[in-house]
Amino acid sequence: MTHQPAHAPADHPALPKPKVGVLIANLGTPDNHDYWSMRRYLSEFLSDQRVIDYPRWKWQPLLQGIILSKRPFTSGANYRLIWNTEKNESPLMTITREQCEKLAATLAETYGDRVLVDFAMRYGNPSTPSVVDRMVKAGCERLLFFPLYPQYAGSTTASANDQFFRALMAQKWQPASRTVAAYFDRPDYIDALAGTIERTLEGRVPEKLVASYHGMPKRYLMEGDPYHCQCQKTSRLLAERLGWPDGVIDTTFQSVFGSEEWLRPYTVEHVADLARAGVRDLAIISPAFASDCIETLEEINGEIRESYEAAGGTGFTYVPCLNAGGAHIALMARLVEENLQGWV
Repeated sequence: MTHQPAHAPADHPALPKPKVGVLIANLGTPDNHDYWSMRRYLSEFLSDQRVIDYPRWKWQPLLQGIILSKRPFTSGANYRLIWNTEKNESPLMTITREQCEKLAATLAETYGDRVLVDFAMRYGNPSTPSVVDRMVKAGCERLLFFPLYPQYAGSTTASANDQFFRALMAQKWQPASRTVAAYFDRPDYIDALAGTIERTLEGRVPEKLVASYHGMPKRYLMEGDPYHCQCQKTSRLLAERLGWPDGVIDTTFQSVFGSEEWLRPYTVEHVADLARAGVRDLAIISPAFASDCIETLEEINGEIRESYEAAGGTGFTYVPCLNAGGAHIALMARLVEENLQGWV
């Protein structure tokens, strides 16, 4: 839909009707699980200096040589195990699209067609620059950027924001912009996590619930990244909300990469320790992920489950991410509405 600007001459070209844009952003996904698709995706991801901050002269020869010669095969095999063959895309893509569609429908009830909702990926497609460009051309004069990371980390939230700001740099007429802050301690986020746990476990209290967060080098914490502290607070608030006995919930970190020490305890080791200690009813949840993805569907339900069972554990239950559930969409909508104040 277009309109003629006020006080413009009759021959002025019509412009898109002004809108407010909401752009939700997830981590990313390869286009497919073949070698070259995986190599392109991993190269983009692992070249991000927010993720791997080694000097480029030192890191890039190693990455482009040894690592990207081998890792696309193993990562591709893991993606193949969880691939949505019906839509020929990763589960992360399927879920993020559904989140976008449901959020758009919810916001339309309040704002009508004044707010345009879309989604992008930090790595892979749809790329953040391409979606920003599309939204600007559709008339978005104001843009709210919403990284889907409850806990802030430099390697996730900041990297997504960096890419958004780089996309704005390419626009001749930049829209006004805002970003959604971390929401790790919001009561409605904690309620949504607790509700998912209670439904999945059908009201029972497990011997242990492991809250497994994506890991990062310990050095990042020492350099001032607040991620570790925010993860710990999410777990504490979740324990209080559930009202379970002290000691049921453990906080751990997964997806360790490279040789330096990462945040501990490591999930894959911790679940094995629990099994050897006699735990036979283990549940695990990933509060840092807004959508189920390779790290949850394959790593937790694959590698981490196998570590637990190989050490003698039984009774392993994975609690899904919030995904496109009603409580999560309502939370997202409230975050958007709060951040759009004064704009619509």
